[in-house]
Amino acid sequence: MLRSTSLRRIALIALTLALLATASFAAPKNVILLIGDGMGVGPVAAGRIGSVGPNGRLTVDTMPFTGFALTHSANRLVTDSAAAGTALATGVKTNNGTISMDPDGKRLKTILELARDLGKSTGLISTSYITDATPAVFASHVSSRGKTEDIAAQMLASRVDVILGGGKRFFTPKSKGGVREDERNLMDEATKRGYSAFDSADALTNCKSDKFIGLFADHVMTSDRPEPTIAEMTDKTVSTLSKNAKGFFIMSEGGKIDHLAHGNNKDGVIKEMTMFDDAVKVALDFAKKDGQTLVVVTADHDTGGMAMHEPSDESPKFTAGWTTKSHTGNMVPVYAYGPGAELFTGTLDNTDIPNNIAKLWGRKLN
Repeated sequence: MLRSTSLRRIALIALTLALLATASFAAPKNVILLIGDGMGVGPVAAGRIGSVGPNGRLTVDTMPFTGFALTHSANRLVTDSAAAGTALATGVKTNNGTISMDPDGKRLKTILELARDLGKSTGLISTSYITDATPAVFASHVSSRGKTEDIAAQMLASRVDVILGGGKRFFTPKSKGGVREDERNLMDEATKRGYSAFDSADALTNCKSDKFIGLFADHVMTSDRPEPTIAEMTDKTVSTLSKNAKGFFIMSEGGKIDHLAHGNNKDGVIKEMTMFDDAVKVALDFAKKDGQTLVVVTADHDTGGMAMHEPSDESPKFTAGWTTKSHTGNMVPVYAYGPGAELFTGTLDNTDIPNNIAKLWGRKLN
């Protein structure tokens, strides 16, 4: 009896895999990829318990298709954001520290560049500095993530329609308080290229342009006024780029989950995770009304090896245990909603995520 039950289960799994292999999935017009930097399962649990309680649910918990992604890089079990981001942007594994180039130094096409070539509008958002590794991999190609001045110049030249985040100093000359040794003022260059350029939440709200760059802090953002939140940045970008009849691709990063996890700061992780979840809600609300938008939520890697423990007198909700102040090799969660979301279930490699998006668009990456 046990043997026959096991055989039936094996047959059912085989049939399901065969159906998925031959299935034809709807092509999404729009894709919103949300990346929680350092967001392993620990920060997700911390955000849930810390904000809505163990019986509550975050917005990300309501997404119907879920899985896990492997995160190792080409040369390390424990990846950094550059290599993991490159995998998420290009579908190819590379060495730690490398931005959208393969281990041999060959330039790799990104999913954002593919979207642009298909006539779609594009947007990059981060609560970290916009030239940080994760946003950098979608619109630049350099041998080292430390080449932030080159990343900024390439990002502007890549014709991304919307650029929002911190890191203003990498776009401004040293003589004006920035760090650019070449004395280029990329904000001025942006306006000459047709961008509206600004540095406050009010200016973002009032912007009427279809192309804009908002850099709200010299380094990472605080998300306190006069800066916008990640939800506000995501909402404005979606509402602007959705005017394109050919669709859009947006990457929105909660970059500071990683920063707080590096410091083993439980309360900070909860705050950043819940703010990131607010941005997920913005994306899902749009996708549910639109019907043509794929939303994928994942992380580049896990940071801190965070685990929940029973409450204490000092911490009535829960206490947190940490295994490290660095990254880990743990798998990270994947959530999906919308046309083609079925492709983002089970145990994936991080390279599968952009390759599946390209597949849904009838294209191949690299």
